[in-house]
Amino acid sequence: MTTSQTTTHARTAAGSPAAARPLRMFLALDAAVTGANGLIYLLAAGPVGELLGLDAGFLRGIGAFLTVYGVLVAIAASRPVPPVTPTKLIIEANLLWAVVSIATAVFGWFGPNTVGTVWIPLQAAVVAAFAFLQMSGLRRLGN
Repeated sequence: MTTSQTTTHARTAAGSPAAARPLRMFLALDAAVTGANGLIYLLAAGPVGELLGLDAGFLRGIGAFLTVYGVLVAIAASRPVPPVTPTKLIIEANLLWAVVSIATAVFGWFGPNTVGTVWIPLQAAVVAAFAFLQMSGLRRLGN
């Protein structure tokens, strides 16, 4: 094999559905957790709001956003090789969510109670972990 054939073969193998399996799994887990979280916020905003010390209307809005976002992440995960640009946008959105969540807890935005102040950074850590796992999966594809 010539050098150019080897390079082409390596790129093809790196971008193959088999190489994309970890990324697809991390995206699918993100979609499931985010979608479930969104549905809980959307459908049980009153009790969850009382538990976290957050306004039910605010949680419904966040729940609707997370539910739609979860569906979009699931669409990316359903591809044999997730598209690079949408995957990068998902990673960036997850990182932004994590940073804003930490700022929310630190600065007490939206007035969460003690349970909410503990919950917010915990969910931020999960979202950040998804972002880093997805970055790892994307790198495995050679991107």
